Amino acid sequence: MEPPEPAEVRMSQAIQPAHANPRGELSAGQLLKWIDATACLAAEKHAGISCVTASVDDIQFEETARVGQVITIKAKVTRAFSTSMEISIKVIVQDMLTGIEKLVSVAFSTFVAKPVGKEKIHLKPVTLLTEQDHVEHNLASERRKVRLHHEDTFKNLMKENNEFDDPICDEEEGMVSTGGTAVQSIELVLPPHANHHGNTFGGQIMAWMESLATISASRLCRAHPLLKSVDMFKFRGPSAVGDRLVFNAIVNNTFQTCVEVGVRVEAFDCQEWSKGQGRHINSAFLIYNAVNDKEEMVTFPRIKPISKDDFRRYRGAIARKRIRLGGKYVTSHKEEVPVCVQWDISNQVSLSNANVEALKNLAAKSGWEVTSAVEKIKIYTLEEHDLLSVWVEKHVERPAHLTYHLLSDFTKRPLWDPHFVSCEVINWVSEGDQIYYITCPIVNGDKPKDLVVLVSRRRPLKDGSTYTVAVKSVLLPSVPPCPHYIRSEIICAGFLIRAIDSSSCTVSYFNQISASISPYFAGNLGGWSKSIEETAASCIKFIENATDGGLINTF
Repeated sequence: MEPPEPAEVRMSQAIQPAHANPRGELSAGQLLKWIDATACLAAEKHAGISCVTASVDDIQFEETARVGQVITIKAKVTRAFSTSMEISIKVIVQDMLTGIEKLVSVAFSTFVAKPVGKEKIHLKPVTLLTEQDHVEHNLASERRKVRLHHEDTFKNLMKENNEFDDPICDEEEGMVSTGGTAVQSIELVLPPHANHHGNTFGGQIMAWMESLATISASRLCRAHPLLKSVDMFKFRGPSAVGDRLVFNAIVNNTFQTCVEVGVRVEAFDCQEWSKGQGRHINSAFLIYNAVNDKEEMVTFPRIKPISKDDFRRYRGAIARKRIRLGGKYVTSHKEEVPVCVQWDISNQVSLSNANVEALKNLAAKSGWEVTSAVEKIKIYTLEEHDLLSVWVEKHVERPAHLTYHLLSDFTKRPLWDPHFVSCEVINWVSEGDQIYYITCPIVNGDKPKDLVVLVSRRRPLKDGSTYTVAVKSVLLPSVPPCPHYIRSEIICAGFLIRAIDSSSCTVSYFNQISASISPYFAGNLGGWSKSIEETAASCIKFIENATDGGLINTF
């Protein structure tokens, strides 16, 4: 393991049976306690004064850790604002016998410096030593925008959710009410639960919340819940030794193999306890998978909202899922893992056919969920393990064959798509296949991106009505990466154009989102941007306003 950086704080813990859940794996609650303590020490190392947890961003858990393994938590300040700091947290698990390391989680916390007396606080800026420091410093600003606009974004999405029919709300066999998943617990805050400021330790509160949420999830699935991620923990106020903390948990909604559990925490001192008037100090939403005794993933039953509160929680879970979807790709800065293949004459036929088949297979997958519906445009998303795909469906008042000619000529793409700055043919392979060099605009203050893609166009068979335009990145030795751009990759994307009648068609755009192009989608998926809808509307306008002259003879 590499030596720690100067501004980094590390905690290493050998996982003991006392830290484990019934499956022998590290308890998520215990890990949350360690994460919070490490992040606090990093914040105080930078600030030089006491700091408290303000919030914890969505946490994604990639791996589990078992008894006998070693957990190492690395925390450092990525950016300091006026009185608050963002702390980057990376959790690694190491097997002591093999020495193999795996990434458990990457998370970000916000800590606030506590003033001493009336002294005004202004934190010093973070010293940036490496290129990665600069990247995280820029992304910290984007992540802060997500946090600050979280509440407004949620309200807007809740309003949207009431404007279009949610197919999940339709009656179907096997739907269940969540009433039986409600769980309540109480904890008396004792000195061992307090931090070095005398307040209840934030990590302890998170651990108690996780424990109760696990019980709630297990009541729905009758299996072993595994914490997949945590929605933003937001600390609304402090509690202290002697307070009674009342925790309430209930399942809000299910999404195939995952379930969202909401937990609310109220604090009572002695006087408040006798009056029954508590203080709301925290809320969080925890997302679980579940496995049965054969280690198979469990599919959760669909939820049937009954009361007004049921519907509010049900639709709230849908809105939060969308925010998580976008925030996930802003919160984490994943490096691109190239999967595109070398292009040469000997494999061009197989690559072209595979390009078309990959797009058709993506379109045929089940599990697509509606995230937005506005007039002629619908947006669906599909999550599979670590992959996220987007499907944008558009109704166009033009014949399918004319629409196909316009969309399959990528040199016209910059005319309607703001994500394309330039697009030129660099290899005319055949009538149906071309290789393009594409440049994209700057996003998140980074360098602009460029791509080398194979575009494979296919007209429908005699008895068919679907036109195909498939896109995939390829490696071309004659166009190596340029230092002025970040070479990016399209895994699988393209258009399927289906005729409705002789004068209209449905255009479906698909994209299996890679790490490098995710910043262009993140804001829209998270609900704080309308870039996909705006681009789709621009595409419709471009097609419907195009003149017929010369289109048929273009190819």
